[in-house]
Amino acid sequence: MNTSDEKVLTIGEMVVEDPSRARVFEQFGIDYCCGGKIPLAKSCASRGVDLESVLVALEKSDTTTEPSSDKDWSQEPMSDLVDHIVSTHHSYLREEFPRMTTLTERVAVVHGDRHPELLEVRDVFAMMRNELELHMQKEEQILFPMIKQLESGSATAADHCGTIENPIRMMEHEHDVAGDALGKLRALTDGFVIPVGACTKYRVMLDGLAKLEVDLHQHIHKENNILFPKALAAETHSV
Repeated sequence: MNTSDEKVLTIGEMVVEDPSRARVFEQFGIDYCCGGKIPLAKSCASRGVDLESVLVALEKSDTTTEPSSDKDWSQEPMSDLVDHIVSTHHSYLREEFPRMTTLTERVAVVHGDRHPELLEVRDVFAMMRNELELHMQKEEQILFPMIKQLESGSATAADHCGTIENPIRMMEHEHDVAGDALGKLRALTDGFVIPVGACTKYRVMLDGLAKLEVDLHQHIHKENNILFPKALAAETHSV
């Protein structure tokens, strides 16, 4: 990438431009989903990450990584992106939540005496699950139908709640809450690193949390940095 891009593009826009860059941001612990609206330099400074190291890694990624097999969702209809989010990311969470709840509860019971942080892992995960399940219902029942109607021209947001910005603002706030929960889970588990002597369930739990974090980052990125800006722009143009 052009190193001057970091002075112009936000982190989210950089990932929209090339989704493979998300791997680099994951590597450095840079938030490209909930924190996708700020420039890279500012994010690096706030997290104590060396900007030049990130730029070098991005340059390497841009020149060596195969093009992403995923669609360029910024160029697809909003209704297609909505369907993709529901069928891919919402379905993934609904499938993983029961399994991960069982794992976090069992690991906390078995290892909680020696590792009290696992009790907090169980509680943080339970809270995140409850909030995201309600969040997904609101998106599927309220916001996503509004976006589809807006795109088709069959209705405007004013028919529902004045402006589509209102539910989008609420969904972004709830994304921030989920992002905070992910950060707590990562901190409590030392970055999902498997400790010496961990049993199989402990290992499986950490692997599941790490994969859930990656998927949720991608999920929120597609909403915050692609779907929601497109919906807001569509509403402006329809007025």
